[in-house]
Amino acid sequence: MPHTIIADYFIGLSNETQTLITNLKLQKLVYYAQSWFLALNKTELIHEDFQAWVHGPVIPQLFNDYKIWSWKPIIREDLNKEKFDAIKAVLPPEVKALLADVEYEYFGLTAYELEKLTHNEAPWVITRNGLPNDAPSNRVIPKSLISDYYSKFVVNE
Repeated sequence: MPHTIIADYFIGLSNETQTLITNLKLQKLVYYAQSWFLALNKTELIHEDFQAWVHGPVIPQLFNDYKIWSWKPIIREDLNKEKFDAIKAVLPPEVKALLADVEYEYFGLTAYELEKLTHNEAPWVITRNGLPNDAPSNRVIPKSLISDYYSKFVVNE
């Protein structure tokens, strides 16, 4: 699945709930959706890779899609209720369930709280090993590292 569908879901959710979302927060929400999907389903949700940037995991293309907003909230009036409902309608049930879980656990956090979480988790930390805190990086966070890390927290029922 392309990252744009998952990003549009979270931006549509922000519009529906009147909750501001920035590029930084969007990146982290998409990252957590990918991470937990990998852990639960042993397959990727989105095809693109995340890189270990200074402020946490980032998909460069997704960053570029919304960089015009800089640190300000993303405004997408085209993602109205009708469009958001259409996005939800095409998502497979397991994806909808996962996104609902990500919403519940992470959507209420600020961008900086989400950044702090990722900075304390092994995939980002290991991938940035040896780099100064403020050093740019395009190192890819391996999906296997993400899956292995988050799988440790999955409770098998």
